Amino acid sequence: MADDRWNKFKVTADVDIDVRSMYEAWATPEGLETWFLRKADFFAIAGRQREPQEFIKKEDTYTWHWHGFDDSIVENGQVLEANGSDFLKFTFTGGSIVSVSIGCKLGVVIVELTQENIPEEADPAKNLYVQCQLGWTFYLANLKSVLEGGKDLRNKRKDLFSSFK
Repeated sequence: MADDRWNKFKVTADVDIDVRSMYEAWATPEGLETWFLRKADFFAIAGRQREPQEFIKKEDTYTWHWHGFDDSIVENGQVLEANGSDFLKFTFTGGSIVSVSIGCKLGVVIVELTQENIPEEADPAKNLYVQCQLGWTFYLANLKSVLEGGKDLRNKRKDLFSSFK
């Protein structure tokens, strides 16, 4: 029987903000650029690029650019689900799938991110389970900081190496 402990993980964050604002941070190009990406381009089925404040939709494709890297480093994928209020799912690196659920508990918004279908990798330096879990933990901390009125923790300089991209 195959060991499947390394093909899925879940990380959560609590953020003192309303559910609608949290969804906008995840489901609009402008929102994603405030805490996660240098550039988030989404394209509707017909090929039209979504406006910065426009909600993404199921079957949109995306091209993402990261801070700290030039334009040759991109993440391309597709939106698998986006319900317009509290849930989205998209393809991600290595053929994995990321789901984001947003809810409220005890007056605080809870974001639950699950990444699954993570491919097995023999080279530990390329282990997506570890690298992605570390990355998402940082980005959820940055999301909390930015949305609660704090600092953007990302390093935005290409000429300065940092783990905080």
